[in-house]
Amino acid sequence: MSVSQKIIGGLKAQLVSEGVRVVANGLVIVLLAREFLSPEEYGLLFLAISVFGVALLFSQFGIAKSAARYVAEYREKDPGQVPHIVRTSLLYLVVSILLVGGTITLFHDRIAALIGEPALASLLVFGLGYIAFETLRTYLSHVLQGFNRIALSAAVGIVGNVGLITFILLFLALGGGAVGALLGYIVGYGLACAAGLVIVFRLVGGYERASEVGHDLPRRILEYSVPLTATGGANVLYKQADTILIGVFLTPVAVGYYTLAKQIADFVIAPASSLGFTVAPTYGEHKASGDSASAARIYETTFEYVVLLYIPAAAGLVIVAEPTIRFVFGADYLGAVPVMQVLSGFVVLQAIDKITNDGLDFLGRARARAISKGSTAVLNFLLNLLLIPWIGVVGAAISTVFGFTIMVLFNVYIIHRELGLSIPRLARSVGLVCLVTAGMCGVVLFFLPYITNVFWLFAIVGLGGLVWLTLSALCGLLDVREAVSALR
Repeated sequence: MSVSQKIIGGLKAQLVSEGVRVVANGLVIVLLAREFLSPEEYGLLFLAISVFGVALLFSQFGIAKSAARYVAEYREKDPGQVPHIVRTSLLYLVVSILLVGGTITLFHDRIAALIGEPALASLLVFGLGYIAFETLRTYLSHVLQGFNRIALSAAVGIVGNVGLITFILLFLALGGGAVGALLGYIVGYGLACAAGLVIVFRLVGGYERASEVGHDLPRRILEYSVPLTATGGANVLYKQADTILIGVFLTPVAVGYYTLAKQIADFVIAPASSLGFTVAPTYGEHKASGDSASAARIYETTFEYVVLLYIPAAAGLVIVAEPTIRFVFGADYLGAVPVMQVLSGFVVLQAIDKITNDGLDFLGRARARAISKGSTAVLNFLLNLLLIPWIGVVGAAISTVFGFTIMVLFNVYIIHRELGLSIPRLARSVGLVCLVTAGMCGVVLFFLPYITNVFWLFAIVGLGGLVWLTLSALCGLLDVREAVSALR
């Protein structure tokens, strides 16, 4: 099978998995916001999940990506070490899960009091279950990526997301409220773990275990996890700390507004997440074989398609933010509109980050990525401390976009140094995409006053998409027949 066929095959599977995740989470969020929870309860639920997100940094400790890196390396040069890599990394995880998850559960009251939201205690008490299953689920996903079994990783994701929406809705229907929703997340992640463990153990069973563990291999797994943990810490500062600070300085309702806007951005990011997850191992494979030029062309093509999709998407979010919030989630959440408009810039930046981050790990540049993400995350945290008390929840969005801009530029520069990208080619693509975006936005703005209900919202968004498709094809940015043929 050729490299392009492997990438497209994996991408199809990952897109299906991401599609299920987006649909499942979308239904959950709409139902939580409109039917089951008040803005305050909604904010409390995701404030608790943000606290768990901080704890996950220490329970995961970069082990998942470190194990994936060494599985990808040793399955080619010394397959007998693969069972040792999986066993050792799993033992590390069990210890960290018990320490971190147990601490959250034991001290749930104190943590809630420290944040200033005593009502959080009833959610934090389930910390051990949430942290255990989410840590293990992430680990299994990355290990399957290391085996380059993207379709199997996608299947595990589908099992988890179907279970998640099923049990969240079941517990909500039984009157569980925010606690019921949290238990639904835990059960869904647990189902994904069960499926993933069966698949990984079967894959590992296909390797004859070496009689001895490779020289210093357990130590190297831990060592490589250190910069990955630093990067994870930066992710926490970007994705969780701001939510917690909003809870400390403002109210659970403000947390709800900010979380909703970020979740909408996350839905839009799904295709880029799939693409980045799929192509990342390919960079390392080409670099290891001395074919950096092919790796560069893959990255450039990926970059072009990402900006073609996400620059217009971000511009569209700015324009239709108000009717989207009003007609999909309800007027109670209109406070999320300015946050969503600011975070539209974050959508573009995060899309580029998704196709760059994992690639740096597989190129062995985790340390450089950790430095860039860590330093800008600290900057983002400091800006949050300054802007949230000053201008409210929009300040958190501004801080995120500013910090992410610097980080993404630096990470793309590292990829350029590693692979030798064609900067004129990328600049030309961005320029043409901006022209396409201007044409699409002109049409959407013209029809914007006619959006009076959710039907017209989707109709005009669809019209904007048709204009985008037409202009992209006319500018030579998209070959529609080739794209349809590739995805068959």
